[in-house]
Amino acid sequence: MGDQPLVTLKGITKSFGAVQSLRGVDLTLAPGEVLGLVGDNGAGKSTLMKVLAGAVQHDAGQITIDGREVRFASPADARRERIGIVYQDLALCDTLDVASNLFLGREPRKGPFIDRRAMHEKAAETLSDLHVRVKSTYQEIGHLSGGQRQAVAIARAVSFKPRVLILDEPTAALAVAEVRQVLAMIKDVAAQGVGVILITHRLQDLFEVCDRITVMYEGRSVEDEPVSDLDIERLVAMITRSGSEHTEEVA
Repeated sequence: MGDQPLVTLKGITKSFGAVQSLRGVDLTLAPGEVLGLVGDNGAGKSTLMKVLAGAVQHDAGQITIDGREVRFASPADARRERIGIVYQDLALCDTLDVASNLFLGREPRKGPFIDRRAMHEKAAETLSDLHVRVKSTYQEIGHLSGGQRQAVAIARAVSFKPRVLILDEPTAALAVAEVRQVLAMIKDVAAQGVGVILITHRLQDLFEVCDRITVMYEGRSVEDEPVSDLDIERLVAMITRSGSEHTEEVA
């Protein structure tokens, strides 16, 4: 990981009417780093990531990519900076096959027609690179398991060659074996130099794949620690702001 952060968020604020969702959040991410972003429901995690992904425009504060200040008016602006996001609902089309979902909206063409053979070959190559197993790229997404669907959604985001990949609760509804597959994918993606931000309530997953954890509480970033300095008990205390070290600040 290099000296200069890939992404820096400084003093990010966002209000929705009278509700102040973000109250001056700071966050950094290095190339090839897996950063866990945690906090109770309503802490502002998803809103912050929507700001970074261009889906929500922040009110104040600064976003810098490689030291350049940027401001995103749309998700397309964020994609141009190679920031990818996989939302909890995955946004997959159940009636299309795996390859069609991977390349939806950017299908390879031969003249005016979709080159289906090339699309399926590229899809198989992309999935193989990420060690994703499906019976066939011709399978309908609706027939896949939850873990396979999640893996395809991540593979689609990775196929855009992102420098930053945001994953919102990627293991929330998965069986144990499927969780392991998704965590292995996260490690593979980070090993390619991609900075990964992982939002999850499954705290044990953080200790499997993360280098560092940022904790949010009521719209603020309140803690930032290397995973090597943490255990589950301390992390829970940081999230809930319980224990003597946090009481003063909350009061």
